[in-house]
Amino acid sequence: MKIKLLSILFFLGLCTYVKAQDEKCDCPQQSKAGKGTFYFSWGYNREIFSKSDIHFKNTTTEINATTGKPESYEFTIYNAAATDRPGFKNMLHTDLTIPQYNYRLGYFFNNKKDLGIEINFDHTKYIMRNWQTLRIKGTIHGEYIDKDTLISPDNFLAFEHSDGANFLMLNIMKRQRLLISKNKKHWISGIGKFGAGPVIPRTQVTIFGKDLNNRFHIAGYCIGAELGLRYDFYKYFYLEYTGKGVFADYRNVLVYGEGKAKHYFWTAETILVLGLQIPI
Repeated sequence: MKIKLLSILFFLGLCTYVKAQDEKCDCPQQSKAGKGTFYFSWGYNREIFSKSDIHFKNTTTEINATTGKPESYEFTIYNAAATDRPGFKNMLHTDLTIPQYNYRLGYFFNNKKDLGIEINFDHTKYIMRNWQTLRIKGTIHGEYIDKDTLISPDNFLAFEHSDGANFLMLNIMKRQRLLISKNKKHWISGIGKFGAGPVIPRTQVTIFGKDLNNRFHIAGYCIGAELGLRYDFYKYFYLEYTGKGVFADYRNVLVYGEGKAKHYFWTAETILVLGLQIPI
């Protein structure tokens, strides 16, 4: 699967650098006299994640009344694997925002380089897999631990950005014309984007039998690049299919009580959106 995905991304990357036949701004949705084009799109995604080390820390001074041990802990689980949770099966029966969705709000300048800027939001879901045997190292309730441990909610831990890992980026964009129909109602272009911004997760954590689905908050940052194809049709509409690579660093994930967690990972996304564009 990974080899296939990398091959697709490589092909899409080549497409974005195919030289156009004309250096003039002959844009698919406006005349040369136009000032630019606003657009909005909505779509959905799938992703795969790299493994990550997740660090948990709670500095509370409370003592457990039953065990007489401190409630504090500081430990790391190593090489945790995760998956996404697309939710497409329930999309037509619930809310369109339940699955892993994407929206874009952007503006193309009317210039020869065909550049633009974009607000880019990806509602992705990071779900740490249960029932993994992982190395744990650190201190838990006053006792040192350094061993392989089965990770599960029944054991002591479940961790997921299930209300969204949520990448918000400000992108710069470059579009490169590839093909045009004779009546100029159908266009195929390569599209490239690069941006950065905050991660805004709402994280579901179960730790030592205590569960918390906390508030949305800024927990770190992300950097990403996106390459793909864009099909414009009948002036006002377009489809965009892209592959995207993101580095996400979560520095301040909220855990029950005074607890915090942090980790970082790489992810590869495939994204399909349908958009509406308005020339001005």
